[in-house]
Amino acid sequence: MRKLDSNAHSVFLLYYHLILVIKYRKKVLNDPISNRAEEIFEHIAPNYHITLE
Repeated sequence: MRKLDSNAHSVFLLYYHLILVIKYRKKVLNDPISNRAEEIFEHIAPNYHITLE
C-alpha cells in the first residue's frame, strides 16, 4: 500500500513527472550530467520527504 501524506486538513499522495524540453534534437543529458542530476535530486529529496522512483 502507498503511504499517504497528511496535514491538518487533508490527506494526499502526489506524483511528479519531470519533463525536460530541449530546443535541438541532440543528446543533452549524457551519462555524467544524468548522474550529477540524480545526485542533486537524492540530496534534495529528504528535505521535502520525496521518494525517487
